[in-house]
Amino acid sequence: MFPAHSDSDVQNSLLMKAVRREPTETTPVWIMRQAGRYLPEYMAVRNRVTFIELCKTPELACEVTITARSVLGVDAAILFADLLPMLEPMGMDLEYVKGEGPVIHNPITHAADVDRLTALESVAPVGFVFDAVRMIRRELPGNIPLLGFAGAPFTLASYCIEGGASRSWVRTKSIMYNDEGAWTALMNRLVDSIIMYLREQIACGCQAVQLFDSWAGCLSPSDYRRYVMPHTKRVIDAVSVDAPVISFLTGNPALLSSQRDAGGQVMGVDWRIGLNDAWEIFGTDVAVQGNMDPVSLYSELPILKQRVQEVLNQANGRPGHIFNLGHGVMPDMNPDHVKALVDYVHELGAL
Repeated sequence: MFPAHSDSDVQNSLLMKAVRREPTETTPVWIMRQAGRYLPEYMAVRNRVTFIELCKTPELACEVTITARSVLGVDAAILFADLLPMLEPMGMDLEYVKGEGPVIHNPITHAADVDRLTALESVAPVGFVFDAVRMIRRELPGNIPLLGFAGAPFTLASYCIEGGASRSWVRTKSIMYNDEGAWTALMNRLVDSIIMYLREQIACGCQAVQLFDSWAGCLSPSDYRRYVMPHTKRVIDAVSVDAPVISFLTGNPALLSSQRDAGGQVMGVDWRIGLNDAWEIFGTDVAVQGNMDPVSLYSELPILKQRVQEVLNQANGRPGHIFNLGHGVMPDMNPDHVKALVDYVHELGAL
């Protein structure tokens, strides 16, 4: 279905076999935010530089990506990067503020402001991302896939409009409802840029990519289908020509049928729906990724092992299950619990 990587080992890895819904000797696992503040090895690097300096320094991004994969023993590396730096060359004034996270200082506040956001004409302004991909791919074991990623159009549009995190998405929805033409223009510029960005990650060495729609859960099913799904589908259709796409949408199980219709070879889900129920919605012709609540990692280890078993029981041995959390690891997590999670998945997934 997809072009073979130059090293056939990576295509025969646990994760890539699961992507293709082929039987695996045990369940593959990787973890969102597996390189993060909970890991001492990550903090040893992060304490020397700011977050954005880490993202924009390929050697350091490579180091934390490789180290996290090795320390945890997971079945894939995911590129260390962030969703938002690609917005800078598109016209957004982005800053990472200590204690607040990302802030866009010139958000789109009215429909007329949409013209301030321009589609990427080339990927050169974010070349540090692709330099990191090439370095990571060279240093990874030959049987470990590298995952790239990007924010989905709705999530990136919401950052552009809200200027940061939001609880209600009032500004985003107001533009979306009141000026559908401006909304479509904004989404089209983001879609064109995301396609270019992801395809270059694949060209530089990623075996699959994940599209994060972290904020789409705020939408009703009808709004998602009208205002978002066509744009997400355009990204996935274009990128899937080059490599498998993991479509990850969180926060609203009512959107899963639309998530499936938007496309992708792997459907990523969070813990708000049982894995078996999600599979019923998606059907058997896609792989499914998920879906343990990240807070489960705070459990005592015997309880954590039970939580892992419960997820695997819901997968019920179906080919095409990739174990993951329903979102990222918390910053204060005990790294030994994350390592134990990976061991439990491999142990119990082989039974």
